[in-house]
Amino acid sequence: MEINLQFPGINLISLKEAPIHISSQIQPHGVLLVLEEPELKILQVSTNTLKIFGIAPENMLHKKLEDLLDPFQIERIKTGLSGENLDFINPTKVWVRKKGDEYVVFDAIFHRNTEGFLILELEPALTQENIPFLSFYHLARASINQLEKTANLRDFCQVIVQEVRKITEFDRVMLYKFDDDGHGSVVAEEKLESLEPYLGLHYPESDIPKPARKLFAANSIRIIPDAYSQPVKLFPVNNPISDRPINLTNSILRSAASCHTEYLHNMGVGASLTISLIKDQKLWGLIACHHQSPKYVSYELRKACEFLGRVIFAEISAREETEDYYHRINLTHLQSILIEYMSQEENFIDGLVKNPQHLLDLGSAQGAAVCFGGNCTVVGETPREEDLNFLVQWLKNNVEEEVFCTDSLPQIYPDAESFKNVASGLLAIPIAKRNYVLWFRPEVIQTVNWGGDPNKAFEVNQSEGNVRLCPRKSFELWKETVRLTSLPWKDVEVKAALELRKAIVNIVLRQADELAQLAQDLERSNAELKKFAYVASHDLQEPLNQVVNYVQLLEMRYSEELDEDAQEFISYAVQGVSLMQTLIDDVLAYSKVDMQAIAFQMNDVETSLMRGLGNLRQRINETGATITHDPLPVVMADSTQLMQLFQNLIGNAIKFHSDQPPQIHVGAERIEDAWLFSVRDNGIGIDPKFSDRIFVIFQRLHTRDEYTGTGMGLAICKKIVECHRGRIWVESELGEGATFYFTIPVGGRELERRNGRKTQNHLFGRGQ
Repeated sequence: MEINLQFPGINLISLKEAPIHISSQIQPHGVLLVLEEPELKILQVSTNTLKIFGIAPENMLHKKLEDLLDPFQIERIKTGLSGENLDFINPTKVWVRKKGDEYVVFDAIFHRNTEGFLILELEPALTQENIPFLSFYHLARASINQLEKTANLRDFCQVIVQEVRKITEFDRVMLYKFDDDGHGSVVAEEKLESLEPYLGLHYPESDIPKPARKLFAANSIRIIPDAYSQPVKLFPVNNPISDRPINLTNSILRSAASCHTEYLHNMGVGASLTISLIKDQKLWGLIACHHQSPKYVSYELRKACEFLGRVIFAEISAREETEDYYHRINLTHLQSILIEYMSQEENFIDGLVKNPQHLLDLGSAQGAAVCFGGNCTVVGETPREEDLNFLVQWLKNNVEEEVFCTDSLPQIYPDAESFKNVASGLLAIPIAKRNYVLWFRPEVIQTVNWGGDPNKAFEVNQSEGNVRLCPRKSFELWKETVRLTSLPWKDVEVKAALELRKAIVNIVLRQADELAQLAQDLERSNAELKKFAYVASHDLQEPLNQVVNYVQLLEMRYSEELDEDAQEFISYAVQGVSLMQTLIDDVLAYSKVDMQAIAFQMNDVETSLMRGLGNLRQRINETGATITHDPLPVVMADSTQLMQLFQNLIGNAIKFHSDQPPQIHVGAERIEDAWLFSVRDNGIGIDPKFSDRIFVIFQRLHTRDEYTGTGMGLAICKKIVECHRGRIWVESELGEGATFYFTIPVGGRELERRNGRKTQNHLFGRGQ
């Protein structure tokens, strides 16, 4: 139910969308008969037959049409009814005997409704002859010639209303165009000078509600010759076969809804003629003709106006498309450039923003953002990154279309009001889950002229237990200042964004295939390299052992015969072999980190830390190092690799100590879906420019004379962390110590540490 504070408890939607096509009343200037085929038996008839034919309606029921018309006319009608398209016999001139030898001439119009009943409508004929084809042709041709001389679309619309008014001689003729939200505006007008102008005024959606727009779309021409006439009922009210009111959607005589006739009265309109303008099977607008007094227009002349309206509107559509043509060509050119850029780059985002203006021009926007993988790349004027992240989350939860656009984002996403100056309008295309390309337009404050206050577009009348809508009585100029709205997005711009989305998706899928193939190739190559490193390192151990053994045997047997230089040379050889063995051991350790798939288990980090410190006990005692730690969690990891990780990091902290005894602290902190560990020391520190280099295999910042080692320790740490789907980095300055950080993702349900644990535990004190 639509809630309105003015009318609490009243279902406004049901009132606005009342089924006005189901009616039991018609306008009194004609006669309506509901016939059953094939006998053409009269099932229902309007109650004005006594006045027009001189026959009471009850006396016409259950008779056949041939009782009313002569056999010649009946034969001609049945021949026409045998065809599928009844337009070929509409209108048919018929003569009905009134009294004695007096005949009345009518225009007979036939149609079949959705229920399968044949409906015959009889309107008084102004002439006894149909309009000759040549007269109709010249009528239309004169108007078309005038249109061909007009280049501007607005002037073109003005020519339409001038020509229609010339043909129909109505006091006012307007071209009324619907907007996307259902309200409409007068884009062209031709009238008597004495009448108040309506040109440029906007009218709310409730002036022509959805049921009325549906009828206008189904029945392209509609006349009310006397807005003050009293409708006449059908007899009987319900159809005797269906036992319900007849569907008069396509009826030309159907009585107007009371709300509409009141609306015409309030505007001072005595007669109206409406011609529907249809584009892409939707109601684009109306040619609305108003007269201050009753005015009848013959069926043939109305059809001439309808035809003229269709021909003219076809030209309007063509000219609208022509105006969009060059814009569309330009957008297509921009698409091809962006697609070429994306195809040339490893990352499609780099191609999209290679020339930022191209991306902006594609959406005729002042700002754009490519939000992919949790990061937003922006060009032009856009909301802040934090606002973009929330907006993307909102789009993910609320939008399922392949393309989404709005010219008033704050009305549907209230948080957007804070950045209305850059993004009151939004055009968005999803690339994948939580990934979007966005275009933004700023707020444009504008004044809209309304024909009456749109906030008081109707009234609700509650009398004698009945509730109905009543139109407003005031149509005076009412100005509204519109805020939180951007310029609207054109269809060609939305389609261009949709085409770009298809191209991006194809490129992303292709790059994903290429990356998958590359990953497969790298995995195979890495597996071969790991196997080679393991085998080579293992096989090198035996010959090295032989070298060591024979050199030491040589030293033992011939020590007395060797001079001092020979002894020194042998010492160098033994040291070199020892270094080589250490290097091989480190290479073996490095290659074995992810040599085999490891089934991670829940492990107590403190247990792994204690094992690593146990292996470093001698070096801790020698340097007088003090190691402390925070309460440590239980994580999903390999306990041996975790022990090796702490051993290498703490071992480095001890090795590269300053003049002061090493002070080392192991920290642990929960961040989002991972644990962040840190190893902080008070050592000599690292130059920040080497913060990435130190994790590369065999990289050293010092000579072996200064510090022993192979340069493999931190490379092993990096590989261990990456195998656990984490990352490792260092923050340090020379002379100020270093802090190594690494993350371990949370896996499974974490086990709680026992309560009452102190914030820091001292594992080893100086001299221990």
